[in-house]
Order: sequence, then structure tokens, then C-alpha cells
Amino acid sequence: MSYLSEQYEFVQGIHFTQLKLITPCPQGDGIIKRPSLTRFCGRIKRVRYEPFQHQRGTEDRDDMISLRQNGNSEAGVQLLDRNRSGSGVPHREALEIILGNIQPERYPAPVREELPAIVSHWLQSPGESPILLGKRDAAEWVKILTGPKGGIKGRQSTPKISFADVPFPPPTKARFTFIDLFAGIGGFRVALQKMGGKCVFSSDWDKNAKTTYYENYGEVPFGDIRRLSSEKLYSGKVDLVCGGFPCQPFSIAGVSKKLSLGRKHGFEDENQGILFFEVAKIIKRHRPKAFILENVKHLLRHDKGNTFRSILHVLEKELGYNVHHNVIDAKNFVPQHRERVFIVGFRKPAQFEFPEVPAEKPMLGDILDEQVPTKYTLSDHLWNYLQAYARKHRESGNGFGFGLFGREDVARTLSARYHKDGSEILIRQNGGSVNPRRLTPEECRRLMGFPEGFRIRVSDTQAYRQFGNSVVVPVVEAVSRAVIKVL
Repeated sequence: MSYLSEQYEFVQGIHFTQLKLITPCPQGDGIIKRPSLTRFCGRIKRVRYEPFQHQRGTEDRDDMISLRQNGNSEAGVQLLDRNRSGSGVPHREALEIILGNIQPERYPAPVREELPAIVSHWLQSPGESPILLGKRDAAEWVKILTGPKGGIKGRQSTPKISFADVPFPPPTKARFTFIDLFAGIGGFRVALQKMGGKCVFSSDWDKNAKTTYYENYGEVPFGDIRRLSSEKLYSGKVDLVCGGFPCQPFSIAGVSKKLSLGRKHGFEDENQGILFFEVAKIIKRHRPKAFILENVKHLLRHDKGNTFRSILHVLEKELGYNVHHNVIDAKNFVPQHRERVFIVGFRKPAQFEFPEVPAEKPMLGDILDEQVPTKYTLSDHLWNYLQAYARKHRESGNGFGFGLFGREDVARTLSARYHKDGSEILIRQNGGSVNPRRLTPEECRRLMGFPEGFRIRVSDTQAYRQFGNSVVVPVVEAVSRAVIKVL
């Protein structure tokens, strides 16, 4: 008798032989236990139970994917009936069955670590070869999905995969293809898919962002782009490369923090500062018709303008693209003052103009809820601290302090540090008679322009970080429409 639950847990960056399952206690006493697996290929052999208290919502929890099968090849036979009926194989079950039946030891370690991303990408385009692998692997996965050899007549060479439970599934017929770098939670993707674009590769190294990305698009992003930038990421033609490469090495706040800690910034930051050059490698490798890059406004002035001049030199002189750039403030799209520089390049000379901003300016009241749980109201201790901190810097002639806003205002920039105290955007309550409150994650979703139906299945802390690091979707959509119009 199997005690495997309907939850399959995997961790990005861990060898496939270390994958874990969550199981209920065989004695039925309600205790959650975690098995230690000696093998995870085909049927599971020898499971040693160890006590384990699984706590959902904690910061260090593993990425979760809800699945329904137990990793055996016979499960594919059942799924094929749905494939033949036209509804398609549910992508979650297809992902689990393939991961549960392939032999990961066949692959080198870097490929093993990316197997969830490789398989989930292939499921979005099952008629093509898997990224980093070949046609032989694709043929093997089709067999896994369609049951034991010879057990089914009329086996289909390309199974239909269903994304019915995904809020933002891939388009059935693509107008163009794009690569989503530093994908985060998919600000570029949700905008480009709306215009009929098909994502052929996504990448991000944050495991919590990957969880949100998978929940909304049915695809696990690849990890560290530095290990992949020289590879062929897609066998077909790529129309567009997009991404907001990390801004911390170039932003005012990021540079100040790094200087205070004695760390290097800009291109000298070996972890984040050089990631622009990984983007350049990908552009050189795939030669897209165009690219759209986004970063903080201060990128233009960093190192007295030398950093941006270096970026333009690479894009224009070394890669040969016709480049345009412009600073756009999101306040005309959402009620948030957020200035970002957009860098657009075309492989061939193009008559391109950045879009005009809307004349009507939204207000915070457009995105605020009427009723909010009390947990988002600041405690007396935190509110007193923020007021004292602001008073201290005001007396010193500095502008540091909290931002207090009403329903008719436009907020400051939402940052990734919002989870700490919410000080940059505090909402006035009851005319100031009670302590102000933070924005809720749902309000942050609206503030960043993400559509209704976008799933937030991480903790509040992670949600604040993810939205604070994201692009503003309506701004990306406006710029992208102008780019696609020229292509």
C-alpha cells in the first residue's frame, strides 16, 4: 500500500536524487513525515520515514508543485485518454510523470539541477527538442507520457498538454517569440503574452520568484543565467529578448549601501554588476529582431555616465543594433512615482518612437481596498520609531523618512525592502486618528499593474519583495506594443 501524498516537492539547485516527497504517517495519527529516498526513477524503492514538521508559509520552505500521480509509467496510460479526448494531458501531472520516470544519473550535474525547468519548458512546446538536450530525450518523454511500449495503439507523437488551470497560459498561436531574462514574477511575460507572444526561455535565480512564476505561467524558470548565456537556448528564431537586469549595482540606494559596506558597485560588482554582459552574450548568440531592457534611472548617471556609455558601446558597436533609450515614469499608468530607463534595440534600422504616456493620472484610491485586516496596521512601537527617525533626519537637513499618503495621492516607488517596515508607502487611516497601515500584497499587485487573477501563493514578505523588484506591467505593455509595431 502506498502512502505517497498528492504533493510533490522539489528544490531548484539540488541534485535529482535528493528530491523529497511529503507523506502522511502510515499509522494515521496525523503527523507529517518526510521520507528519505534511495531512488527516484520509475517506481520508488525503499522509503525510510523520518519525523518532519512541515510548516506552510515559512520563509525557508521549499518550492511546491501540486501533483496527482505517483511517478510510474502506467499513469501515462490514464492520461492518454484525456489526450485523445481533446482535453490534453494536464501539465502538472505530465511534469511529475516525466520527472519521476527519467534517469537523472544519465545527465551531467548542471543538467540534473535544471531538469524541472527543462521539462516544464518542453511541455510548453512538446513538438521541439528540450533545451540543453536533444530529440532522443523528447521521444523518451513522449513514451513516458503515453505508457509502456506497445501498450497503446495509435500512440501520438506529440501529446497535447493542457494548461487549463494556469491563469496565463501560452498562446495557442504565437505572433512572435521572446526570451524572458531575470524574469522575476513575469512582468514582461504577462504583458507580451497579452499581445500574442510566446515565451521560449525564462530564467531567474530566486526560488520564491520561481514559485510565483510557475503558479501563473505553468513554467519553471532556469537558474543562474551565467551558466547558460553561451548555450543555444532555443532552436528556432527568437524575435525579442527582454529583461530588467539587476539594478542594485547602479541604483542610488544600492550604490550607497554597497559603499557603506565597503563593497564594489557597477560593473565591478562580480555577482550582479556584470550580468548585463550575459544579456549581451544571449543577444549575440540568438540575434533577435529586437530587445527591450529595463533598469533604474540612475543607470544613466552611474560613474559619471561611463557605465551607460559602455552599455551603449556594446549594444551598438559590438552587437550592431540600432538603440533607443528613454526614461518613463509609471505615475501616468499606475498611482506610483517610478522612473525607469528603457533601452530598446533593433537588429535593422527602424523608425521607432517611445509611446506617449496617458493623459489621465490614476490615484491610490483606484487600487486600495475598503476593508483591510488589522495585521497591516503599524504597531505603536514601529509608528513611534518611524516618526522619531524622520524627525531626526529632518533636523539634520536630510530628506529621509516615511511616506504617508491618502486615497487621492500618488505613492513613492515600491521597493523590495517594503517588507521591513513599509515606510516608503504608508496609507493614512481614519483621517490620521489611528496608526497608518502598509499596503496589502493584493494592493501591491494592482500598484504594479498585474492583472486580476494573478496568483500570490507565497508569504507576505516574499510577495512584497517580488512586486518591489518587478517592472510595471502597463509600462512594459506600452513600450512593447511600440516595438512589436515596428517588427
